Amino acid sequence: MSKGKLQKFADMENFPHVFQCPYSMTEDHPFELRGKWNEEFFHNDNPIILELGCGRAEYTIGLARLNSQCNYIAVDIKGARMWTGAKQSLQEGLKNVAFLRTNIEIIDRFFAPGEVSEIWLTFPDPQMKKVSKRLTSTSFLNRYRHFMKEGGVIHLKTDSNFMFTYTRLLVELNMLPLKAMTNDLYHSGMVDDVLSIRTYYEQQWLDRGITIKYISFGLPQEGDLQEPDIEIELDDYRSYNRSKRSSLEKAK
Repeated sequence: MSKGKLQKFADMENFPHVFQCPYSMTEDHPFELRGKWNEEFFHNDNPIILELGCGRAEYTIGLARLNSQCNYIAVDIKGARMWTGAKQSLQEGLKNVAFLRTNIEIIDRFFAPGEVSEIWLTFPDPQMKKVSKRLTSTSFLNRYRHFMKEGGVIHLKTDSNFMFTYTRLLVELNMLPLKAMTNDLYHSGMVDDVLSIRTYYEQQWLDRGITIKYISFGLPQEGDLQEPDIEIELDDYRSYNRSKRSSLEKAK
């Protein structure tokens, strides 16, 4: 591991708004802020909004700047990337931001029922090979139900037509309340201050002429969720492994 990464991990240990909780840490001991984020960390009753798979947390930082009346928590397992947003939020003095370094597969261990109002999924890996790993799959939506308010909103912003189509079909099949949808965000007339926040990955895709897709929907607490049984065309510009980009990456 490089000295730069080691320094970032050391910094994170001392950041007052960063909580690092891998699998092993929560197996035997409940997370101390579960059900108490507002009372003991944010010290207010404002809604809590998560960004899952936050990377450098550009969306969390952007949202926190725009709306001081909400609390934002950025979640990812990759600490070196998360450090960027954590450091920036400290420098800007943002009081409505926290960072949770953990595996999203155990996200329901960190929040109590009804504690979260919204979730943002910003350019997640579409996981074209494995349904259960997709962050809008029924397995993850059922996890989110454990801690989201009734009718809480899921936002997906993606470059992937596969991920967008899969999520759209899942929403339609389960008759989930559709809030907004477009397969070409920046030509849709929908862009506002929130939707115009751009992540590192988003800018990469825009620079290559790839359109950005957006869908948001409500998540009721009741009802069995079903997976769409339809073959979806795979994205032709990326490989199954996010770290191995396709011909677009090679053409840089």
